[in-house]
Amino acid sequence: MNIISNSTQILEKALDSSWKRNEVISNNIANVDTPNFKRSGVRFEDVLTQVLDKNEIELNTSDPRHITLSPKNLDPKIEVDNKELKYRLDGNNVDIEGEMAELAKNSIKYNSLAQSVSGAYKKMKHVISEGRR
Repeated sequence: MNIISNSTQILEKALDSSWKRNEVISNNIANVDTPNFKRSGVRFEDVLTQVLDKNEIELNTSDPRHITLSPKNLDPKIEVDNKELKYRLDGNNVDIEGEMAELAKNSIKYNSLAQSVSGAYKKMKHVISEGRR
């Protein structure tokens, strides 16, 4: 049961990360005409890979008897793109076509993750309800 719980928690963190990425991309799009605005991005997948490679997932609990709630060192990182390469003369480096493509890609990823989380909870519900019979 703990393996199912941990994988579901990782899926939930990925879902949260995708939501945060949607907010960041939307902010980039909203500021496409703001002079000297620098686009931001969200890092999650490489953070997850590093944590899984090192097997360093720490779980939040207030008491050792509690069920673990979520991996605490898997939070998405928001980074500002401060590259010296300027996309336009006004110092703004937001590429609207690139941001729209990223938004579409992220929407597909979010829907896929939401279905995965829903499926995991349906499996847990099925196991629990079959255990009562």
